[in-house]
Amino acid sequence: MQTKALTAEAAHSARKWWVVDAKDQPLGRVASRVAAVLRGKHKATFSPHVDGGDFVIVINAAKIKVTGHKATDKMYYRHSRYPGSLKAESFAQAIERHPEVPIEKAVKGMLPKNVLGRQLITKLKVYPTAEHPHKAQKPQPLALGSR
Repeated sequence: MQTKALTAEAAHSARKWWVVDAKDQPLGRVASRVAAVLRGKHKATFSPHVDGGDFVIVINAAKIKVTGHKATDKMYYRHSRYPGSLKAESFAQAIERHPEVPIEKAVKGMLPKNVLGRQLITKLKVYPTAEHPHKAQKPQPLALGSR
């Protein structure tokens, strides 16, 4: 007798909305927890090839912390593919200019590098202050300490 392995289907998964307060939290800890929830690793029906994760709202992104000298030493690079157009800015400059970029880049780096990863990152919503337009979805607070 042959048994079948059960896999989750994206159509059958109920999506929840979670809110994470990033105020005075380490960047890596927030990013790793958010990436796990976006993938759906916190659910018993996790399948690595299916988008079974939930939506995550990150608030107070401008108040996220990094340890040590990372505020000045951690660099973000971009290039327009023209010669000589490499631009670099430190974490401190990036958090002033666009407070949501460091969190988005950290989470994106922890997701799969394929079509599924690009689909998962669309469920991440990052806001620099405590205000967000997703009150109607009734997001629940997400604890960063445990899975």
